[in-house]
This record gives sequence, structure tokens and C-alpha cells, in this order.
Amino acid sequence: MARPILCALLLLALLPSCVSKKKYTALQASNQTLLDKMDMLRRDLDLCNSAKATVESKVAGLELSNQHLKDQVGELSTTNAALLNNVGNMATLSAKEAANLEKSLESIKEKDLQIRRMQDALDKKDSVTLALVVSLKSSLGNLNDTDVTVNVEKSVVFISLSDKMLFKSGSTTISERANEVLGKVAKVVNDKPDMEVLVEGHTDDVPISKDCIKDNWDLSVLRATAITRVLTQQLGVAPSRITAGGRGQYVPLFANDTPEHKSANRRTRIVILPKMDQFYNMIEDGLKQASEADQ
Repeated sequence: MARPILCALLLLALLPSCVSKKKYTALQASNQTLLDKMDMLRRDLDLCNSAKATVESKVAGLELSNQHLKDQVGELSTTNAALLNNVGNMATLSAKEAANLEKSLESIKEKDLQIRRMQDALDKKDSVTLALVVSLKSSLGNLNDTDVTVNVEKSVVFISLSDKMLFKSGSTTISERANEVLGKVAKVVNDKPDMEVLVEGHTDDVPISKDCIKDNWDLSVLRATAITRVLTQQLGVAPSRITAGGRGQYVPLFANDTPEHKSANRRTRIVILPKMDQFYNMIEDGLKQASEADQ
């Protein structure tokens, strides 16, 4: 394409003198047309080159994506092989391992049964204790007055006897009025031989010092043992069922800030509660039943 154009230019340079002006003008016009076509062809060539570059870039991207897919396929193949290998290992679980697994399951089952048996024992213990508490409170209900109170807390019966009803000030000698109340307490206790009794002495914070009483610790203990002697020696309560103790001034009902509060803090508390070995026996019976059921 470039060679004809050069020839035409050469002719244009040689012919002005030998051709007419009309022909010369025609040749110039033809030359300009050729130049325009050449520019157009160059633009088309540039467009083609640009399109080629775009296509080559896309091809390169596709090749890269294809390689990435191949890598992923390779990784998936490796993972799949590992999973198949694990499945194979699981499928070849030895007879010993299977036996150990079965043994573990049986152990879990046995422990679950024991737990349920223990819960049954707890429920039974709560039911028995509740029945005893209701019976005791009903028997002692007519004792309630300003000097005697009966409370039930956490399945335990508390009988609180005021100091002024039981003793003279600073004394450990029981009054005649207290004998009637203690007689009713002893009757209830003797009717429930499966219950234990705790006698607690309490004082206010006023210091005391006598020849035979050093402080409020002594006073509270001596009063508790005095009541214990009446219950065991005069009213027939078995000594093996009773515990006597003194709390001194250290477990008050109220602050020792008024005469009324001091009077309320001076008291003896009789606590009636089930024997702990009964509860443990219930649990042991539950476990024994569970063992027999397994066999």
C-alpha cells in the first residue's frame, strides 16, 4: 500500500512540467484521498491492536482462573482422600474399643440410676420430716404465749422459752412454772424416739460474775444443763438423745439496747430435729435397691 503512494508522489514531482494543470489537480486530489485512507487504516490498525491486547489480557486472566480452579480441585481431592481414610479408620474400630465404649455407657446408666435413687431418698426424707414437723407443731401449739414460742425453720422445730419463765435473774434453778411447759415438751419428745434434742442457753450482754458462775458463757451452759437434767432425770427423756450447749450473749435476737430486747435475748431454745443417720440410711437403701435392680 505504501509503494503505490510513493510512486504517485514521484510522478507528481516529475509531471508538473509535462502535464496539464487539470491533470495535476486531479492527481493531487487522488493523492489526498489515498492519504485519508491511509490514516483511516492506521486508526483501524490501532483499534485492532487495542482489541487484541484486551483479548490477550482476558485470555491470561482465564488461564490464571483455570489454574486456581485446578489448585482447588487438588486440595479438595486431598481433603476427600483424608476423609475417606478417617471413615475407614472409624469403620475398623476394634472389638476392644467397642467393648470399652459399651462399658462406659453402662457405667453412665448405673450412675444415673443411683442419682435417681438418691433423689428418691431425699424426697422421702423431706416428706417424713415434714410429717414429723406438722405433728410436733400441732402437739405444741397450745404452748404459745408471751413466754413460749414455737417456730419451724428448714424442717426443724424450735421451742424458745423465755428466761423469766424458766429462771430467776442470774440463777440456774428452774421455776415451778417451767415444769409444766417442760413436761409437755418431754411428752412430745418421748412420743418421737427417732428425733434428737438440742438444748441451747442464751443470755444478754450484761456481765455476770459469781462464785460458781464466771461469765455469760458459764451461765448459758449451766441453764442448758439444768433443763437437760429435768428432761432426763424427772421426765424420762433418754440422755443419749440430748445435747446441752451454751451460746452466751453471742447469738442475740435483738440488739441489747433496751430492757425489752435484753429480756428477749435471755432465753433457752429447745431444738427438735431428725437423726442424721436416718437420712443416711435412706440413701444407703436407695443405693442398695439400685444395685439389686442392675443385677
